[in-house]
Amino acid sequence: MYSYNYLFDLTRKIFSGMGCSDEHSTTIAEILLKAEIRNISSHGMLRISDYFQLWKEGRISATPDIRVVHESLSTAVVDGDKAFGMIPAKFSMELAIDKARHAGTGWVATRNSNHFGIAGYYAMMALEHDMIGICVTNANPTVAPTFSVEKMLGTNPVAMAVPALNQPPFVADFATTPIPRGKVAIAEKKGEQLATGLIQDSEGVTTTDPSALRRGGAILPLGSDYIHGSHKGYCMGSIVDILSGVVSGANFGPFVPPGVAYLPRKDRETGLGTGHFFGAMKIDAFMPAEEFRARMDEWIVSLRAAKPAAGHEKVLIPGDPEREWEEKIMKEGINVVPKVIEDMKLVTTELGIEFNPGADM
Repeated sequence: MYSYNYLFDLTRKIFSGMGCSDEHSTTIAEILLKAEIRNISSHGMLRISDYFQLWKEGRISATPDIRVVHESLSTAVVDGDKAFGMIPAKFSMELAIDKARHAGTGWVATRNSNHFGIAGYYAMMALEHDMIGICVTNANPTVAPTFSVEKMLGTNPVAMAVPALNQPPFVADFATTPIPRGKVAIAEKKGEQLATGLIQDSEGVTTTDPSALRRGGAILPLGSDYIHGSHKGYCMGSIVDILSGVVSGANFGPFVPPGVAYLPRKDRETGLGTGHFFGAMKIDAFMPAEEFRARMDEWIVSLRAAKPAAGHEKVLIPGDPEREWEEKIMKEGINVVPKVIEDMKLVTTELGIEFNPGADM
């Protein structure tokens, strides 16, 4: 079990060791640790080894020149210059917020980026500005469209954060698949089987073996199969891909560069790197912020008042589980899967950074 501070400092040193500035290393560490304490370990320490391998191969730049390449009063396109995705993503969301401050809403499409951690982090950046935050991103192709055996889309998450008055904010952050790729990787490292209906093998047959993804298999769209609405998950993932990849000028669909070193790059590219899309909506562009917050409180209280089904204590609001985990993990420490610790040890050894994987912090 590790403390937040220990892993934060270690992560910051790792990215500094790859050549990132102090500011960028701190940003990356903050976002990876945010995933860990919100119990989204698929986007936390697990990713360090992937990022390191991609950096070694020259597919990620530690010293990017991030810039705005197209702009209007309420919109912009940002080029991330192959950076670790957290850096252009945070820059882009800050820009969307600034545009919303002046125009009521702000929309920023980002290209030439990489995997950026949890989408919810960027959506939540809008909360302190009396704004609604939205963030979507495409990802390396690991998902087969309904009726397909080919991997054509990413897990393409959607995040939205909405402030309230006295209630905690509404924070939805979810993949457009029943499981993100990182959780498949975690299950494989733990030697565990998956539940039925999450992934399929290379022949399109549902399997519970997480290693199938490395052997030509694919993640299924949200809904798992047609009778349970997988075509709707496919539609959602497609919408994210169009906003993130087509609108920004990034790669889209099967051409998004892989975020893991073991997946080969496509011979063809349709744009630059991975794409994201960010939105910020100023509440008082629609109604007085205090009135809106009070209405959100009423919405949340109304949903919480729903009678829970048998075996459940209460009805949750999006963001409740992650907030509860955050409080618990900050007190009790962060549990990192042994296989992930082994991967981190390999990285720190190569970079000449001290890391005692047996330490109980």
